[in-house]
Amino acid sequence: MEPIYIYALIIGYLLGSIPFGLLIAKIGGQGDIRSIGSGNIGTTNVLRTGRKDLAALTLLFDGGKAAAAYFIVWFLGWGEIPALMAAAAALIGHCFPIWLKFKGGKGVATFLGALLAAAWPIGLAACGIWLAVAFLFKMSSLAALWAAGLAPLVALYTGYNNVACMGVILAIIIYIRHKDNIKRIFRGEESKIGQDK
Repeated sequence: MEPIYIYALIIGYLLGSIPFGLLIAKIGGQGDIRSIGSGNIGTTNVLRTGRKDLAALTLLFDGGKAAAAYFIVWFLGWGEIPALMAAAAALIGHCFPIWLKFKGGKGVATFLGALLAAAWPIGLAACGIWLAVAFLFKMSSLAALWAAGLAPLVALYTGYNNVACMGVILAIIIYIRHKDNIKRIFRGEESKIGQDK
């Protein structure tokens, strides 16, 4: 593998592994977010504290770190493929951060941030899918699964082939991270948005 690709992966992983949800919740006086709800460090679990402002910040920063990884590599002049690799590595870093013994979030905000940076029409489409499914079924996890599953198809259909390839890889990771949610959805036991876990 070319060194430039390795550097892109390292940049993306290190940015992605910053646990913003954990840090923002602690700074906001909510303690260790891993001790409540699902024990996750992402936006949905921060929202369970009742602090919508902290949840919004978590969403922004978790999405922003993937976008930052993409644009840093892009502006270094390394090209689209390394930039996409950096964005993908940011999601991997978010889901498996070295600082938290590889126990991180589920990657939804980071996934959306990566798509918005790499191809904003695809990112907006994924956000729209998430919002529509969340509105209809009141389940964040189900909305994430639909958005992750359909975004690569939308990218492929609209000619963003490289983004579609990245989207498939990231969707697989998101589905793996949501395996317990998928089981609960089929059992009819998945928690709803705004409902305590």
